Amino acid sequence: MPGFEKFYEKTLQQRWETLQQQGVLSEEQLCYLKNKIYAPDLGNSMIENYITDYTLPEGISFHYLIDGRNYLVPMVTEEPSVIAASSHGARMVQKAGGFKTKVEQRLMIGQIVIEDFQDYADLKRQIEKEQTAILKVANEAHYSLVTRGGGARWLRCRQLADDLMSVDLAVDVQEAMGANMLNTMLEATADYIQTKLASKVLMSILSNFATECLTTAECSLPLSALTKGNLSGKEIGQKIVQASRVAQLDPYRAATHNKGIMNGIDAVVLATGNDWRAIESGAHTFAVKNGQYRGLSQWEIDDHHLKGRIELPLPVGRVGGSIGIVPLVKINQQIMNVRSARELQSIIASVGLSQNLAALYTLTSEGIQRGHMRLQLKSLALAAGAKTAELKQVLDVMIKKNEHNLAAAKEVVAEIRRKDQNE
Repeated sequence: MPGFEKFYEKTLQQRWETLQQQGVLSEEQLCYLKNKIYAPDLGNSMIENYITDYTLPEGISFHYLIDGRNYLVPMVTEEPSVIAASSHGARMVQKAGGFKTKVEQRLMIGQIVIEDFQDYADLKRQIEKEQTAILKVANEAHYSLVTRGGGARWLRCRQLADDLMSVDLAVDVQEAMGANMLNTMLEATADYIQTKLASKVLMSILSNFATECLTTAECSLPLSALTKGNLSGKEIGQKIVQASRVAQLDPYRAATHNKGIMNGIDAVVLATGNDWRAIESGAHTFAVKNGQYRGLSQWEIDDHHLKGRIELPLPVGRVGGSIGIVPLVKINQQIMNVRSARELQSIIASVGLSQNLAALYTLTSEGIQRGHMRLQLKSLALAAGAKTAELKQVLDVMIKKNEHNLAAAKEVVAEIRRKDQNE
């Protein structure tokens, strides 16, 4: 684009000047960008064409009792109702004994895709014969991982088409998410396969469909704990089970069902410096593993209890990547008091199930809009320019008038200020 040549080579100050000179931003807007700078050296090293820091609010979710331990859970999100719902669901479960979780293994899968072969069965036999040597090559490519107890564990072959096959490499990445170390191991392995077996490698890359890094969280609540207003706990429990069933039958509902789950999961993944895009991708792929997109959680009634379960891939890390260089991540790890990547997986899965419980409980008892209304009105009031000291009064007036839009919020703010001036 004319005027923006080699923008990536410019200093931060020069980039700001370019944006102003090209008429993209005003001086007032540039001042806003400059005031939002948190760590310029860090930002400039993490991304290209850096101009400012984009911040999201962080809060703490309470009441998480997981496998006998209590946790404070930092969450980063812009959606008003997420943390409130998370704490609400966790409190319900805490009173009933907390969440129980299971992480059987932590393996990441990488792919070496081979193309233009003549005989899949023959090539598969050759690769399986070389398995020990291939695993050795992979481990030598990142020997420090082996010294920490990790490393390549197994490989398998899958035929993708007549002319395409995937050699899947499973690696124990220990406390890291492991993308970079896995890609290094894959490239070394691909070179060996290409040379030793005269095979044509199309590409080598990790997969975010981490089927060997699954986490399960479960909870059980007495139906009596669900009672609300004129609805008995049994009625609400039955409605939650039926709503869960709809998410298993209908992909339209499943998409929203899972979005609610990911509201909580993404917020914790962000707070801990992990890759929320990878977690989203893997979770939604897992949701369609049986050929139809379904809800990630399931609820049932058994022996007068509402029982919930969620299972999904959670290849998160406690070290490595941006985790080690963003100061706030370390603070959040301390808030959470998390001691291992497996423990972090358990927390995240529990948050997803808690978020789902709170959403289904609200949806089937009072409706989602009523539960969210005050939080939504707060966002409207802030967008209308209301100051913190004015919020309560603005919200009370908007609720009384039953007017829930930005124009009404602006009018209420103006009305309150006129009244204050006259007094």
